[in-house]
Amino acid sequence: MRMYDIIKKKRDGFELTKEELEFFAKGAAEGFIPDYQLSALLMAIYFKGMSKRETADLTLAMAQSGDTVDLSDLGAVTADKHSTGGVGDKTTLIVAPIVASCGVSVAKMSGRGLGHTGGTVDKLESIPGYKTTLDREEFFDVVKKTGMSVIGQSGNLAPADKKLYALRDVTATVESIPLIASSIMSKKLAAGAECIVLDVKIGSGAFMKTDEQARALAREMIDIGSAAGRRTAAVLSNMDTPLGAAVGNSLEVIEAIETLKGGGPDDLKELCLTLAANMLVLAGKGDYEACFNLAQEILASGKAYETFKACVSAQGGNPDYIENTDLFEKAQFSCEVLAQTDGYISAMDAERIGTAACLLGAGRKTKEDSIDFAAGLEIKAKTGTKICKGETLAILYANDERLFDAAKTEYAAAIAIGNEPVEIQAVVIGSMR
Repeated sequence: MRMYDIIKKKRDGFELTKEELEFFAKGAAEGFIPDYQLSALLMAIYFKGMSKRETADLTLAMAQSGDTVDLSDLGAVTADKHSTGGVGDKTTLIVAPIVASCGVSVAKMSGRGLGHTGGTVDKLESIPGYKTTLDREEFFDVVKKTGMSVIGQSGNLAPADKKLYALRDVTATVESIPLIASSIMSKKLAAGAECIVLDVKIGSGAFMKTDEQARALAREMIDIGSAAGRRTAAVLSNMDTPLGAAVGNSLEVIEAIETLKGGGPDDLKELCLTLAANMLVLAGKGDYEACFNLAQEILASGKAYETFKACVSAQGGNPDYIENTDLFEKAQFSCEVLAQTDGYISAMDAERIGTAACLLGAGRKTKEDSIDFAAGLEIKAKTGTKICKGETLAILYANDERLFDAAKTEYAAAIAIGNEPVEIQAVVIGSMR
């Protein structure tokens, strides 16, 4: 089998066989196909697309290109969730303990943040002592003991995707729904869960900017999951506005803990309950209404909070920080962003708000960058809010005062203020199966 022939075949618009796609994935993972040929096929796929069968075959080939996790030893139905990336998205910290408290095991591998989107692993590492790297035995022990565990992704989980993702990033082939779907789902399938709920973000702070794009991606991923024998569903959620009020690692952990204790912002709570309910439906706990009510009861009872605290403790984290969030290290400096005019907030650019948090030290430009766990921002007024000139729009936090000017400029540019009231968009746009 020659890579030249595979490239030519896809260039001319023909479907690739399962064997050809397996050869492509194996060559990416093991390095025997040169980057220029991998990139050529990625560009051909970008222009010619892939059938559902091709996309499913490529996903399975990438999932099987490295380590796979067998969760059957956990002795309970297993569920996972994945977000396509957003600003202020700390849902895993709330959803996982809700679902685990209902008797469904959540053995989750999460990623780090890059660019304007945050990463769950970074957030958890802001809890002193919390270990995001566990061997298989430790990982399973925590799940069996507490019902859940969240760790970083294995270095050899779907290595074909790791290689192809890096090439897509530098060859202008990222915006291909089959390639996005296979990238996400290859890691989810390799991670082993029986039930997968996908939180597909739509809007300014999301990769999918339109409803049509998001639905197409969701459908592609659901079909891949179903073809692989996994129970899969998608929730479409609004990312024109950041989720919750906190953006930044320890700030988001604190907001998640407040939500687990019965407080927290309404939009964050609504999305978390929706995601949890969908996971419970897939896990066989009842119909959607029953599962949503169950998730509400578990959250209100404090059981999910206790599950989260137990998981943190089991993974080496200091539970005192969960009981008393005032213990988290605070940034040395703060700065307010003030409204320059009267009116109503008519729109927010979530991506620019995420960028503002990065400028304060809360995010990375490259994977090698270090982050400041205490840096970030607190949103005081969101879309639809009536404001007066001089009123606080947000509070910025940093350990270096020199970072405020650029972050303030970015945040102010992300806010549109009009003279007329606007309708507040729902955080949950829809769901798909």
